[in-house]
Amino acid sequence: MPWFRSLVLAIARQPWVERLVRESSLTLPVVTRFVAGESMAEALAVARALADRGFATTLDFLGEEVATPGEAAAATQAYAELLNALFDRGLDSTISVKPTHLGLRLDPTLARLNLERLARLAQRLGRRVEVDMEDSSTTRATLDLFAALHTTYGDHLQIALQAYLYRTEGDIDTAVARGWRVRLVKGAYAEPATVAYPTKAAVDAAYRRHLETLLEYGRFVAVATHDEAILRVARGFARRIGVGPEKYEFQMLYGVRRDLQEQLRRAGEPVRVYVPFGRQWYPYFTRRLAERPANLVFLLGQLVKR
Repeated sequence: MPWFRSLVLAIARQPWVERLVRESSLTLPVVTRFVAGESMAEALAVARALADRGFATTLDFLGEEVATPGEAAAATQAYAELLNALFDRGLDSTISVKPTHLGLRLDPTLARLNLERLARLAQRLGRRVEVDMEDSSTTRATLDLFAALHTTYGDHLQIALQAYLYRTEGDIDTAVARGWRVRLVKGAYAEPATVAYPTKAAVDAAYRRHLETLLEYGRFVAVATHDEAILRVARGFARRIGVGPEKYEFQMLYGVRRDLQEQLRRAGEPVRVYVPFGRQWYPYFTRRLAERPANLVFLLGQLVKR
């Protein structure tokens, strides 16, 4: 429901709303449901607990839109430390980075140098960096950055593509032709109808088209959704064309539809849980509230409890 997403995000941008969510102890159970904590140690503990239950993980050190090259360098250093920590603990984990966290808006060359540092480290450790997507104003620059580095680092990089953008039709063709690993998401930002499908039905239809193309012709697809209908389509189509976990995995967000995560794992499907952490959790948290009315209802329920 694009109107619901836009409304929730507009309300969440109000300073008094942010103060309420950040400072009220009543919201803590909701925040900790979706965010693993503010420290790397907390995130690593969650990743270990999930691994013990049979789940792979992707860790996301939350942040975006840095203001200085120094902030971009600090984020890159934190991600490098995270990659090393995951390797040292033997966890089946990737990291997810937002290009603006590495300085994309400040200087694309700076962002490339920072991302290449992480890609080089991931290659040495046998790990992978997942390059996340942000709002549509950064899509072209993000794809250019990814394409430039993929020729050297190959499967040590994976790109997110957003089904709700019109342009993704062509980006899927490019990903197939160039052998990119793709994390296919619906899209969580409020976008105008000039660049994105305005209805849920249209987004779902686009997601299914892109999913089937990537399953049949792509290098690898991470099916990042909690939509049960699409999950059934994905599993059924994979069986019909005879592809297995060498071509796909299911990715779900920490704290969202844990029942589905368990069902898929018990069915023998590969499941990776996306685990966000860090002090800059508020923008991520509000996007989760905007995705599903049930998430917002949960938050409101906590606020009225006394």
